[in-house]
Amino acid sequence: MTKTIAVIGAGPGGYVAAIRGAQLGANIVLIENREVGGTCLNRGCIPTKTYFRNAEIMSNLRKASEFGIEVGDFKLDGKALQDRKKKVVSTLVGGIEQLISSYKNIEFINGTATIKDKNTVSVELSDGSSRDITVDNIVIATGSKPQMTETKGVDLEGVITSDDLLEMEEIPETLIVVGGGVIGLEFASIYQELGSQVILLASRILKNIDMEITRRLPMFLKKQGMEVYVDIRAKEIVKEGDKLKVIAKFKNKDEEIEVVGDKVLIASGRGPVVEGLNLDNLGVKYDHTGIHVDEDFKTSVEGIYAIGDVNNLGIQLAHVASAQGVYVMEKIMGLEPDINLDVYPNCVFTLPEVAFVGMTEEELKKSGIDYKVSKFLFAANGKALSLGEGEGFVKIFASQEDNKVLGVMILGPHANDLIHEGAIAIANGLDVQSIARTIHAHPTLSEAFYEATLGLVDAAIHIAPPRKRRR
Repeated sequence: MTKTIAVIGAGPGGYVAAIRGAQLGANIVLIENREVGGTCLNRGCIPTKTYFRNAEIMSNLRKASEFGIEVGDFKLDGKALQDRKKKVVSTLVGGIEQLISSYKNIEFINGTATIKDKNTVSVELSDGSSRDITVDNIVIATGSKPQMTETKGVDLEGVITSDDLLEMEEIPETLIVVGGGVIGLEFASIYQELGSQVILLASRILKNIDMEITRRLPMFLKKQGMEVYVDIRAKEIVKEGDKLKVIAKFKNKDEEIEVVGDKVLIASGRGPVVEGLNLDNLGVKYDHTGIHVDEDFKTSVEGIYAIGDVNNLGIQLAHVASAQGVYVMEKIMGLEPDINLDVYPNCVFTLPEVAFVGMTEEELKKSGIDYKVSKFLFAANGKALSLGEGEGFVKIFASQEDNKVLGVMILGPHANDLIHEGAIAIANGLDVQSIARTIHAHPTLSEAFYEATLGLVDAAIHIAPPRKRRR
């Protein structure tokens, strides 16, 4: 008998799950109360990357004289920036809608879902009517939303979330960013190039990342012209005329600072969207971290699954949500998924870019794994220098025992594209020789990854012989 599966949420987790389920022969009911594509496409990944491209161009224009190009006055048109973002988003949303409609066994419903029981989903439609749907399984993929801190003054006008900032046409003269995670760092780096004077207040720089990048990235941000304060927490936000003042205290010393800006972006993370799902009455366990799931993304109620940002695994990456969606559908349909969910690249679109996958040096030390490390600087890479982006490095860790790649950290040009060679190596248990025997084209940025890998076995051509292997 053909299974009927309800997928609640049409973001990168939900719509991918729906398509994979349809491919495997299930009848899918895909329910979404906002736009197809979810946060990532409409209010996150894609809008910020369109802005990131603008930031890159602005940066290049400022550095044009280094390339022998004289550029006159230039300025950013905030409305044109918005229009381009909307066009990119609209094109992608339309493409996904068309893709979904091409599957005859996917029914898309625009409405708000409530789970009555493990086999019944009630949908409130836009015209005010409701519809009950009987299903065999339910996949919750409702995603996440921006969280505000409990800092005093966050309800003041001008204190905004990332969603608010993406809808603004004007570029704030001074933008205070509270938060040193991916969202905070990306917006800080982007808006510094778009023309704001950015003041970054970060309790820490990223998390679960190699400490060398944590130490070095603030230096690059300051080089951009940003005012950066680390190991600090916002204590209070107050109105000061038509400006906003943030009072912040350093974590490890009894010292406060006051900074003043036009807008304050609160980038303190995201929380799960669980409102209205009826989880309490169903007995589905959840808390502020999300819906509790096991290794197969099953919730505490049989037949109900939760994928992506809404579950309690805390990964919150669009590509991971998509992978979880594929995994769950294959499980429901009786297959054994062949997806390595433990290895996934993390990408941060700052200038320069940051990307990492696998274990950090701190994790390796803590685990007691006997490892070796090699680092190659982009300053010795011909393509990076020709791009005018010779700062940063590729850092690779491998096992002393069998030379298998354990972790890769990249800070520098196109790090977020380069990281996938490391992800493939780690996910498939490849060793250094698997990469070393593969010819890499010249001149390319990929050669930096190649040379760093060769350095693990003292075979790198463009790295001076090591005096002593670091551990």
